[in-house]
Amino acid sequence: MERWRDRLALVTGASGGIGAAVARALVQQGLKVVGCARTVGNIEELAAECKSAGYPGTLIPYRCDLSNEEDILSMFSAVRSQHSGVDICINNAGLARPDTLLSGSTSGWKEMFNVNVLALSICTREACQSMRERKVDDGHIININSMCGHRVPPPAETHFYSATKYAVTALTEGLRQELREARSHIRATCISPGVVETQFAFKLHDKDPEKAAATYEHMKCLKPEDVAEAVIYVLSTPPHVQIGDVQMRPTEQVT
Repeated sequence: MERWRDRLALVTGASGGIGAAVARALVQQGLKVVGCARTVGNIEELAAECKSAGYPGTLIPYRCDLSNEEDILSMFSAVRSQHSGVDICINNAGLARPDTLLSGSTSGWKEMFNVNVLALSICTREACQSMRERKVDDGHIININSMCGHRVPPPAETHFYSATKYAVTALTEGLRQELREARSHIRATCISPGVVETQFAFKLHDKDPEKAAATYEHMKCLKPEDVAEAVIYVLSTPPHVQIGDVQMRPTEQVT
């Protein structure tokens, strides 16, 4: 990880869960981290914690609504003017709504698609442009995917979400191919966790907190820090090694 010290990583959805754990881990490794989310109060608290702990890196909170392309472009413009540009882009932000294929709302589908697919694609495009215009040839795009991007679980409320994560699988491999065609050494990786104990289920089942809690009660789940460790592993591999996908589940998870 020494070669990444003092370089800049963008982490989307950094206000909690996996995003916050990844941001903290990168700051511990000495990186400058721009952590973005729609609300930045939690990121500001995490930045203060990192500073008081004496971590060698810095966490910079940035308010950004990832469902709004203008917000994303403004964020990349600010990063360019204040910090030169992005060397690592961690597309972590994602959400699920309980909108089934037979009766779900179009607005719920759009909300998932806009963040899980379009925002990820826009951030990837802008990050790669930032790298290439600065002749950065060892940058890294890491997409926090899901095991739902590799198989479709039976619960109906996860089916559209699974479709967005299958898209992430395809987008990551497509990006790898386009970068090879461009003779770039920028790398593209998916990390696909199973059940991680975060607020994810409580947002999915926001009208049924008991069902949300039950998601995490029947097994020892992954922790956000487990996923953050996978991110550090992927970044720490030598530049000639490209990890395509890290699939990780709780040992007790069945599917």
